[in-house]
Amino acid sequence: MISGFESIEAATLLMIVVAGFAAGWVDAVVGGGGLIQLPALLLVPGITPVQALATNKMGSIFGTATSATTYYRRVGPDLKTAVPMAVIALAGSFGGALLAANLPASVFKPIIVVALVVVALFTAFRPNAGELTALRHDGHKHYVVACLIGAVIGFYDGLIGPGTGSFLVIALVSAMGYAFLEASAKAKIVNMATNAGALLFFLPHGSLLWGVGLLLGAANMAGGYLGARTAVKKGSKFVRAVFLLVVAALIIKLSIDVWQDLA
Repeated sequence: MISGFESIEAATLLMIVVAGFAAGWVDAVVGGGGLIQLPALLLVPGITPVQALATNKMGSIFGTATSATTYYRRVGPDLKTAVPMAVIALAGSFGGALLAANLPASVFKPIIVVALVVVALFTAFRPNAGELTALRHDGHKHYVVACLIGAVIGFYDGLIGPGTGSFLVIALVSAMGYAFLEASAKAKIVNMATNAGALLFFLPHGSLLWGVGLLLGAANMAGGYLGARTAVKKGSKFVRAVFLLVVAALIIKLSIDVWQDLA
């Protein structure tokens, strides 16, 4: 069992830094950085799956905090929607992590693959979706829908995790009517909360590798800052294109997991 850098080779540390930067960039644009970051951690000799999950969350919270701040300064998302959504998502993520300790994620993975395929088809065949913000709900209904999205996707993040940011973006676009750029800005605030919720569960168990997590966090911050600036500069069409690529990667990754679970 490793506790810091002392048993990790320089090449492995470099891989962690590169993976953390790339994950931060992808996460800032559209979510799904865990596809890069978590597998890289699992390659570290001596690390356990629980340590990898906990350390991944620590690195991610640095990146999502940085990209959320950058989006807020440059896009100015509506905090009256984002903050309650984030609070509910934090509680949902903690609940999901509790269930994950007692129920295998393999039970849910086939359902998630089907959901991702539907999301990909919806986005691909509705090219105008998410170009402009045209809210679908008014008044209390708007906030109720936002909190329901936060609760469901927060729970998913604590339970399984991969693609949380992507699910947040598509839910904000399709169910609430936000443009992709505005949706990404809000998704980062909520995703920061879901990472915090999972960390609250992992910290008492002593699973976190602090040295690796801080290194990963620094790389994630740099990638998150650059990714958020790139998304703001390129706009919703660019975010939509990256979103489709990430969702396709998620479908492939989770389909392979399902196949391996069945084999």
